[in-house]
Amino acid sequence: MIWFIIIGIVIVIGVLVLSVLTTSKGYAYKHTIDPLPPQEEENQSNENDRRE
Repeated sequence: MIWFIIIGIVIVIGVLVLSVLTTSKGYAYKHTIDPLPPQEEENQSNENDRRE
């Protein structure tokens, strides 16, 4: 009976350690975004939309 408790505690500790490592790695990830297009292109596309 005591073996089941020990095995259960080991599994819980293993899951906890893996969860902490995964969360830590997720927060360390550097997110990037695409740069905005130049303003001139945006103005030209807006002018074309108005003409149609």
